[in-house]
Amino acid sequence: MLDQSTRAAILKLREQGHSIRSIARALKRSRGAVREVLRSDTESVPSLAREEKATPYRDQILELYPRCKGNLVRVHEELVASGAQLSYPALTAFCRRQGIGYPPPRPAGEYTFPPGQEMQHDTSPHRAEIGGRLRPVQTASLVCCYSRMLFFQFFPTFTRFHCKIFLTDALHYLQGVCATCQIDNTHVVVLKGTGRAMVPVPEMAAFAERYGFRFQAHEKGDANRSGPPPGEGFDHGALAR
Repeated sequence: MLDQSTRAAILKLREQGHSIRSIARALKRSRGAVREVLRSDTESVPSLAREEKATPYRDQILELYPRCKGNLVRVHEELVASGAQLSYPALTAFCRRQGIGYPPPRPAGEYTFPPGQEMQHDTSPHRAEIGGRLRPVQTASLVCCYSRMLFFQFFPTFTRFHCKIFLTDALHYLQGVCATCQIDNTHVVVLKGTGRAMVPVPEMAAFAERYGFRFQAHEKGDANRSGPPPGEGFDHGALAR
């Protein structure tokens, strides 16, 4: 499936009057794939609704779970013995998503943000498939606390230079900026101090001033105030400025 940037390029080239053949040749894609994007007339990547491998065995899992006293290893053994084609990781992932044996997480607190008050920036390590291989990457994210609009990018490493590149791309993409950028106590931005006593590195403070916001670090140990990781569900809306 074509990614969003490729789909956007196809629509842009078509808008400029290029033929399907020339678009396919320029982007090294099949003409069928180009036609499919043009028919959809959107750069958004369609979601794939795939049934999980464990779904047909849900009732059996619910029956086995109490009988096996909550031991998913035993549940998996019983399923396989009955002929189920299912790996143990697939079973545990299914149970986690279905809340089978996993109590729902309790909210850490409630935060209310008016439009344009705060955006949150965070980084998380992930493994991404690049060139057919899984490689370690740093996923940088910026989320608007009111609209929940999210922007993220992958980086091989994340330095102060990369941080400025990322935030520049994010703010231009979102077409606006919030008054405060909440961060964890990362050395990429922080010169000294933590929480409200945090003093940013002068070049990062100057960068923030140029765009009309200020960095603010959450209090030490209050990780719930840092940005949510990419991949979580968001209600995307217009950026409130």
